[in-house]
Amino acid sequence: MDFAEVDCIMQLVMASGRAIPVPARFSYHSWDPYSIHASFSVEGHAPVSWLFARDLFAEGMVRPSGLGDVHIWPGGAGQSGLLCLELSSPDGRALLTVPVEVMAPWLGRTYHLVPAGFEEASLDLDSELSWLLGEVT
Repeated sequence: MDFAEVDCIMQLVMASGRAIPVPARFSYHSWDPYSIHASFSVEGHAPVSWLFARDLFAEGMVRPSGLGDVHIWPGGAGQSGLLCLELSSPDGRALLTVPVEVMAPWLGRTYHLVPAGFEEASLDLDSELSWLLGEVT
């Protein structure tokens, strides 16, 4: 198996403090070793996809991390045991939470597939370059 996926229910935290469940799927593929692909489904809307750096996600499990559109941090007072994920876009911001116990084992599996520091070895740059240039291999 060259990929790891986890399906989970995240909580979308509203300004009122109320939370709405949001089904999510996080995927990691060894052929794209630096990235985590995420898809969020909100009832009545098309799924929303995001792409994160795996290192950003791993760092966010232990301390606040991120710049720009994505911030990830472990839950603090009142949120112990949660991973917080804040996403920003021109359409607005979303704060999502998920239990660390759901994400930590899955993230560990991604490092079994491609250990930290070995991401470049997983890339087939010649094939990727040929594809980008429209060459047939």
